[in-house]
Amino acid sequence: MSKTYDFPTEVIELPSKGLVYPEDSPLSDGTIEIKYMTAKEEEILASRNLIKKGLALDKLFESVIVGDVDPSQIILGDKNAIMLATRVLAYGPEYKIEVTNEFDEKEEIVVDLKGIPMKDIDDDKLNRKNLYEFETPFGKNKLVFKLLTHGDEKQISQDIKAQSRLNKNAPSAELTTRYRYMIESVDGDDSIGAITSFISNKFITRDTKAFRMFVKSIQPDVEMNYDYINSQTGEKEVRPIPMGANFFWPSE
Repeated sequence: MSKTYDFPTEVIELPSKGLVYPEDSPLSDGTIEIKYMTAKEEEILASRNLIKKGLALDKLFESVIVGDVDPSQIILGDKNAIMLATRVLAYGPEYKIEVTNEFDEKEEIVVDLKGIPMKDIDDDKLNRKNLYEFETPFGKNKLVFKLLTHGDEKQISQDIKAQSRLNKNAPSAELTTRYRYMIESVDGDDSIGAITSFISNKFITRDTKAFRMFVKSIQPDVEMNYDYINSQTGEKEVRPIPMGANFFWPSE
């Protein structure tokens, strides 16, 4: 028997179908219950302090989840689906965006967010340990990696900010930091030193590209794209949906 709450909720399906979580996880059935945004969530979105720190959307995500679920364990593709559903429940499916056409003119179009599909992936490639194997095509290194979670993403953000404070002139370490959180072992060695050394010295570009493509092929997610009809050619173009300020802060 499902628990009842004194506020409106909705059960939504997850792109992962729950296949990346342990059997005893409340997410293993492939659904999650979220609450409709209320004044509490509006206060989160209106917090200047949270906005300045870049934490408003993270706090919103954590606030709308109900039940015995640890938000830090939710993989990023499922998080995206939850945020999309939260936006639709709060403001409706219409999302107005400004695009530039082939004549360099601005035009406003409306995207139906309720029609956004989940990615079509091979469910058989997922597992409840959330651990996957990949052999780099050039270096022939055997990697074991995981799909990143909301908790990982927060730690990555903190690490990048810390590195930036230590060396303000250094290039962004976002990509290498993400690899460090994803990769669990290299050629059977799961030590931090071995993984860091591999990423810095042996993870060559052609292998990183192949790795990213493989991760993308198994990563559950929602297809945040829309169809744009080219007024000059009449052809359909698939464009990414811009996650602008009015996604969660739509104009009145």
